[in-house]
Amino acid sequence: MKNDTKAVPGNRPLDRRKFLVAGLTAVTALPARQMGWPVPRNFSTLHPQRHGGAFELEELTLGQLGEGLRTQQWSSVRLVEIYLARVEELDRKGPTIRHMLDLNPDAARIAAEFDRERRDGRVRGPLHGIPVVLKDNIDTADGMTTTAGSLAMEGSRATRDAPLVTRLREAGAVILGKTSMSEWANFRSPHSSSGWCSRGGQGKNPYALDRSPCGSSSGTGGAIAASFAAVGVGTETDGSVTCPASHMALVGIKPTVGLISRRGIIPLSATQDTAGPMARTVTDAAILLSGLAGADPGDPATLQAPAQTDYTRFLELGALRG
Repeated sequence: MKNDTKAVPGNRPLDRRKFLVAGLTAVTALPARQMGWPVPRNFSTLHPQRHGGAFELEELTLGQLGEGLRTQQWSSVRLVEIYLARVEELDRKGPTIRHMLDLNPDAARIAAEFDRERRDGRVRGPLHGIPVVLKDNIDTADGMTTTAGSLAMEGSRATRDAPLVTRLREAGAVILGKTSMSEWANFRSPHSSSGWCSRGGQGKNPYALDRSPCGSSSGTGGAIAASFAAVGVGTETDGSVTCPASHMALVGIKPTVGLISRRGIIPLSATQDTAGPMARTVTDAAILLSGLAGADPGDPATLQAPAQTDYTRFLELGALRG
């Protein structure tokens, strides 16, 4: 089952973006005006096509990006360039939505390697050459830091990848950057602001810039909602993946603890924490979950995890009918 554009019997195909615009207008803007509340600044500032321009990768799914790579509409290097320009335009400038803390200095080089593999006839799977973002509490042994959003950890670099990162690299994903988060997964004060960290400041909800992005994986959710990448990885103790997904029109999955290795992730709870996929469609979330899941000898909780599974096999387009 997918939540992206699909045909409705007797009607024209339902466009996700137009549906969300109409929904926000109907249930947020109009009642606010009628009741005298301030109307939020909405995501129209983030989407140039509403002002005469167009962002060519806006809301594209993994399937669409993969098809574009297959037909040479883009190279993986070009995808990296386009997404980085998008980050510069909206995260660093413009509305400054503040969801990217680190950008991978090796992203273009890695993307070029995956482009060469594709030209040589080797395609690792649906994540091959696809830029992916990671929450800033997930270790990567590269030019990026891992800080849980805190200035106290600024400059801290891991000596090895978290196992989930190793799996993503093996699947052909290009780690584009580290996303902002609620500092220390919001475990710093009973009065903390969701989406704020001392390294990046207050992250904004791309759909309504003065509203909460929600949850400590707010940076991953905001980055996907603003089309800095098609998919990303968050982590959750209690709501940190699902809450930003619900606030920013995404699909977020908190897997059963032990399905994805917990090693290499700055923790909050030893028994509840797990990484999880964040995406725009159920299909994309299932694809990313397939790339993340698997046993890790260093994490006993994963030793009873099923063998590598393609979770897209369990999708059923008509599952919610009736």
